[in-house]
Amino acid sequence: MSVKDQVIEIIAEQAVLEPSDVTLESTLEDLGIDSLGLVESIFAIEEAFDITVPFNANEPTESDFDISSVASIIAGIEKLVADQS
Repeated sequence: MSVKDQVIEIIAEQAVLEPSDVTLESTLEDLGIDSLGLVESIFAIEEAFDITVPFNANEPTESDFDISSVASIIAGIEKLVADQS
């Protein structure tokens, strides 16, 4: 399973949606994911990929990690996974 598919699956699970309902253009807000859901998603992603996401839960807008859309989250995770290997 690709990074993209795994991230979409994790986000869909948090949003209680089918993965097919999650598009790359979706924002977390579009999907009904609140700040707590976001933090849970980040934890699930970190666990799934054994990475540390540079995300500040207290200041999400000031994080180095772009959470503006599903596509930007996937791009960030792919970069972290690539940097790790």
